Amino acid sequence: MVTVFIVVFVLGYLMIATEHNIKIDKASSALLLGVALWTILITVGYDLIDTGTKHFGDFMFAFSEDMNGKSIDEIKHKFIEHSLLEHLGELASILFFLIGAMAIVEVVDMHGGFTIITDQIKTEKKVALLWIIATITFFLSAALDNLTTTIVMVSLLRKLIKDQPTRWLYAGIVIIAANAGGAWSPIGDVTTTMLWNSGQITALPIVIKVIVPSIVSLLVPALILSFTMKGTVERPDPKSASAHGLDAHGSGAGVTATEKKIIFTVGLAGLLFVPVFKTITHLPPFMGMMLSLAVLWIVTEVMHKNREHGHYLSVISGLRRIDLAGVLFFLGILLAIGSLQTAGILKDLASILDKSVGDIYVLNILIGALSAIVDNVPLVAAAQGMYEIAPEGVYGVDGTFWTFLAYCAGTGGSMLIIGSAAGVAAMGLERIPFGWYLKKISLLALLGYLAGAGVFILMIQLF
Repeated sequence: MVTVFIVVFVLGYLMIATEHNIKIDKASSALLLGVALWTILITVGYDLIDTGTKHFGDFMFAFSEDMNGKSIDEIKHKFIEHSLLEHLGELASILFFLIGAMAIVEVVDMHGGFTIITDQIKTEKKVALLWIIATITFFLSAALDNLTTTIVMVSLLRKLIKDQPTRWLYAGIVIIAANAGGAWSPIGDVTTTMLWNSGQITALPIVIKVIVPSIVSLLVPALILSFTMKGTVERPDPKSASAHGLDAHGSGAGVTATEKKIIFTVGLAGLLFVPVFKTITHLPPFMGMMLSLAVLWIVTEVMHKNREHGHYLSVISGLRRIDLAGVLFFLGILLAIGSLQTAGILKDLASILDKSVGDIYVLNILIGALSAIVDNVPLVAAAQGMYEIAPEGVYGVDGTFWTFLAYCAGTGGSMLIIGSAAGVAAMGLERIPFGWYLKKISLLALLGYLAGAGVFILMIQLF
């Protein structure tokens, strides 16, 4: 039965990885995979349930009266149902967090709020522009998320650089900077958010421990490119550059400079308020995100109540623009990982890795390298299932294993353009060939990744 599980998972994953070849969206493949694995587990996979685990023991203790007189298969069936609902609760926390964050970003974008940053860039010198783009992307990704930041910055590059090959180089730096910036922020990368939501890391320690290695992972490729870039960039014709923040219905048209600043400030402050809210109330992060969304919603309703086409600038319009397929992809793949965790397969994998690798630094570096080939979301979800939070030590809250995992999974995907959401977005927007990225950017990303990992290990040894 373990073989059946692994074969189904691998086949489903191949469908996800080759979505462009088979012309089937990865969200549908992920949903099919998640449902298929849980169906297999609850129909013919009873023998995979280990009744000696703490999870099963806690279940029996909580529902002992309901289990009286039931056969072992019936008990396992109830245990699987209970586990699915537990996983669904964790998933809902992540998904609602993502929906709220994406809606806030869309509303700010519809009001042209991001132009407050981008309109300040005046230089045409290649090296200066490189560092400006890298710095903005790095910190914007930490405040927002790497996917949204990449979309915004690629849109900016189209206004700043006419030559496509040159623009591709900057897009490569945007991918590296967005992934590096997201790795050290609880709200900057989905994988870091997953670790934060699940309690493996907390907000301030992850910033302190990972920000320096993340900076190094960006500094190394940026410095190398600085020695090869010369001259100035040619700006495109302003008339040919599409207005940022406007959709087909003219959203954003007529928004005053004051309104733009208000929405930008409220939106960004709302995103930055989420970690503070969690620290003060100890409620899950999605609650803070929902609060921030509600405040922004009220502000836009009041602001545009007398505007003829104000509904195009509302939060409702922003919700329609979010990537729902991406949300469903996360649901499907995390459901699939949850089934492997409930079946005990991830525990077995943890034992194999401990025996064959052992060293947590090597293990996390390998996970980061794998995230360049496959999506980092299931890799981090698998690690969460393989290793329980210990009372203290390297596997404790904010322990070395979890913080290094956040760095490796967040930055490792930069080594291939398909290895991260940021890379896939840039690839689609700029039509960057896989081979071009492999030739021009992958080695730079690898050197930065290893340099940052080395700095992290050195900091742990020294401090």
